[in-house]
Amino acid sequence: MPNPNKVTERLFQSPSKYIQGPYAIQNAAKYLSKLGKSPLLICDDIVWNIAGQSLVTALENSQFRVYRAVFGGEASREEIDRLSLLGKDNQADFVIALGGGKTIDTAKTVADGLAVQVAVIPTTASTDAPCSALSVLYRPSGEFHCYTFFHQNPNVVLVDTTVISRAPPRFLAAGMGDAIATNVEARRCMNSTNFGGGLQTEVSSAICQKCEEILFKYGKQAYEANKAHAVTPALEAVVEANTLLSGLGFESGGLAAAHAIHNGMTAIEELHKLLHGEKVAFGTICQLVLDGVETSELDRYIEFMLSVDLPVNFEQLGISHVTDEKLREVAELACAEGETIWNLDRVINVDFVFGAIKAADAAGRDYIQRTGWRKNL
Repeated sequence: MPNPNKVTERLFQSPSKYIQGPYAIQNAAKYLSKLGKSPLLICDDIVWNIAGQSLVTALENSQFRVYRAVFGGEASREEIDRLSLLGKDNQADFVIALGGGKTIDTAKTVADGLAVQVAVIPTTASTDAPCSALSVLYRPSGEFHCYTFFHQNPNVVLVDTTVISRAPPRFLAAGMGDAIATNVEARRCMNSTNFGGGLQTEVSSAICQKCEEILFKYGKQAYEANKAHAVTPALEAVVEANTLLSGLGFESGGLAAAHAIHNGMTAIEELHKLLHGEKVAFGTICQLVLDGVETSELDRYIEFMLSVDLPVNFEQLGISHVTDEKLREVAELACAEGETIWNLDRVINVDFVFGAIKAADAAGRDYIQRTGWRKNL
């Protein structure tokens, strides 16, 4: 039920500082120096080779003492406990998250447990995790576990668009899949409390709308620029939409059905290979169906998703033979107590959500058939 405690205060929250631009990592010391001098750097081996060594060089040239901890791959309690112990043993005075969404969510949780500040340096624009005061945690097997919340947002978010431009375009597209849900969900959460425990401010709503506007305006162009590893105004705009606007928008605007259905979809093992935003994109179609939007409006979102190679039906998700029994399990998990789907100001039950999931698949297939859409290889 929306706003069961009848909260009337409006609330907006954000990271203390957000920096974005080409080669921004080279200036990391300038922005991180106030956080401490002995950071625990959390990143995996792939990211270390892409950006980790250059980051450490830039910091050590400014008299930082960096201890690197290798991220194991899953944002789980077990991984958080392991990394937290390394941080204690090495007397880290702040934490740096370098990598994608799961690395970032892990590092934020580690920093909170150590009671130190955190700097987030995303190497892809694939999620809206960098700016938020929460993390999504998973079980070691990959199923959704829980949200965990912090008293403050990251202290510094530093986005190097040169690094982002060199990442596979699939990550940018997944970020757009996550971000396209921002306004769709927030506009149905006007009477619900956000992740800070308050109602939306006017600026929250404006940010959500601007996020969507940028995606429709520049998304395809940015996707093509990413394929060419080119930093362009379109790429910069979409990176900001995926990272800052979506992050501020979902946290201070609110989540609803799209993310709840994503969480339910983690119960399908075949979907574990997909990125977060790829599943959220399909969850967004499900929510649009639940919202009862006109076909022309639904088509507009499906067309956008297909333009950046996001999945819009079961076949594209890789679950063409999924059973009704499994889909009902997804619906049941999406409707679990405390899930964000209950922020919707409408009647919801498992049958409605199960039907919306099947109808979303049908809408995606219908659009492709009607338009003759073919993926550009």
